[in-house]
Amino acid sequence: MRLYPLFAVIVLIGLAVMSFNPVDKGKENENTFVNRGLSDFKNRLDQLKSDVYKFSEDQISLEELRKSLSNTRNSFKEIEFYIAYHYPEFTKTHLNAAPLFHIEAAGTSAYTLPPEGLQVLDELIFSDEAGDEKEKIKTITDFLYNSYSSFYLSAVKNGLSRGNNKTLPLRIELIRIYTLGVTGFDTPGSLNISEEAGHALTGIKTYINDDAYFKNYNVQKANQILNEGISYVSVNKDFETFDRIEFYKKYIQPLYEEFGKWDGRADDLKEFSGWNVKSKNLFSSDFLDPYFYTLLQSSEDNKELRSLGKSIFYDQNLSQNGKMSCAACHLQENAFTDLKVKSQSNVEGKTVLRNSPSLYNAVFAKRFFYDLRAFYLEQQAEHVIYNDDEFNTSYEDIIRKLKTKPEYKKAFRTAFKDGKISKENFSKALSSYVASLYSFDSDFDRFMRNEKEVSEDVKKGYNLFMGKANCATCHFAPHFSGLVPPFFNENESEVLGITVKPINQLPVQLDQDLGRGNSPVKKEKSWIYDYSFKTVTVRNIALTKPYFHNGAFNTLEEVMDFYNEGGGEGLGLKMKNQTLPPDKLELTKTEIKQVIAFLNSLTDISKAK
Repeated sequence: MRLYPLFAVIVLIGLAVMSFNPVDKGKENENTFVNRGLSDFKNRLDQLKSDVYKFSEDQISLEELRKSLSNTRNSFKEIEFYIAYHYPEFTKTHLNAAPLFHIEAAGTSAYTLPPEGLQVLDELIFSDEAGDEKEKIKTITDFLYNSYSSFYLSAVKNGLSRGNNKTLPLRIELIRIYTLGVTGFDTPGSLNISEEAGHALTGIKTYINDDAYFKNYNVQKANQILNEGISYVSVNKDFETFDRIEFYKKYIQPLYEEFGKWDGRADDLKEFSGWNVKSKNLFSSDFLDPYFYTLLQSSEDNKELRSLGKSIFYDQNLSQNGKMSCAACHLQENAFTDLKVKSQSNVEGKTVLRNSPSLYNAVFAKRFFYDLRAFYLEQQAEHVIYNDDEFNTSYEDIIRKLKTKPEYKKAFRTAFKDGKISKENFSKALSSYVASLYSFDSDFDRFMRNEKEVSEDVKKGYNLFMGKANCATCHFAPHFSGLVPPFFNENESEVLGITVKPINQLPVQLDQDLGRGNSPVKKEKSWIYDYSFKTVTVRNIALTKPYFHNGAFNTLEEVMDFYNEGGGEGLGLKMKNQTLPPDKLELTKTEIKQVIAFLNSLTDISKAK
């Protein structure tokens, strides 16, 4: 990801401070470490602002400014677990936003706003163009300083949100360190992953030893792992050689499991996050809760409902012409894709606009379709049902057909207490089946759970994926999609500059599908979404060719070559809003083979019914 030029006039809408828990009034906070941390971050920001202005007047060097920013970011990292948990929207929007323009709603209107916060400064100040961007650096620093100052003054006056849960913020921070920290997502300019991970672990350590709440628990084991983890990152500082497998297995996962034994009630998160707090491993099949992403509740689901949903999924009679079922474009033997460049329509010789993505693990998303036009799983089916080129029918016609079939009457009576053949029950049954098509039992998952071994190429490929190849800054672990950690409650789309053909076939031309830029979601109409497409999971990618929305790439080697060149812009195409960095990755042929070896290790279709 990268920063685009700021508008001459920047519109700032509000100060979004969201809290999970009621604010405790009063100036005294329960924890002195939190108070110290918030105050230290404020002081660091004071110094950073002063240094930015000195730099703009050539009073200090760029190296001194970079050190000042690093000190500020390190201070934030020590308290991040607290602020980002209790005030997630404020943190995401104002303190540490990704360096990309974004949409922010205000009443019935929406505004395209420039990015702000620590990530943006990291990318700018650690770039080769920092000396030419002095005014921009000042503007962004002022925004950050003013946002946090307002927040800090409010916290001192009114007290902070604190609640009763202490361990959830710590476990979420571990997820954040691993998925956003050591991948370089959080430090797009400096790639200062080790130092910041060390400060984040130090903040956790200080907190559990300072807060009276943790006197109820034996923190000895956690302290030992934290000390060893802090020591590890202090030695292993190189971004490209950092071993993310060793770091996970020795430090992140043991801490994640250890904190999970402590009081970690999920009530704070159940309406906000898809993360399953009861999970013990980021690479376990229960890490995410599928029912967070559907209208179907876990208490409603059962094998009879899934069986009914499967029957609906394969029933061609439900389409208008009686020839198309869900399985027409989602074939089980192909990981529920159709292996076609673009999927068939109900008209002979005609295709739909794009190809069919895999349904394996598809439930784990807050937005559906390549252009993100559907907001939940059930709505995705609705788009297919009413689409003239697909089912070309209606719920009314489908329900009428179902009611004429004795086998469906029986199945609905078995699956539902009310026994009704209705739109609501139809949607629940279909969702139940699609939501069951998930599994995290690939060779690589089992390796990360210490259940089996994988080849050295797979290990090296994973470290490249999480590091030098820059894949995991969009395909976030452990789902390896655009489902954004650590709360896993929103989906990213990216502008890659996809070409009409593989890049070894000249001329290189930009595919003209605008993707999200043509989405019917009116409140998201913005130039930033032109040519933007949902970041789908790369799990089972070995089985789901051809690749990208237009099916233009037939092999993973072709896909990797495209990324290695920096996408469309890196290839010389004019792109005003590419979110993929245009810089060459400079992966060798051997490294590309290793990344593909890792991708192949993500194959797992064991849950097909």
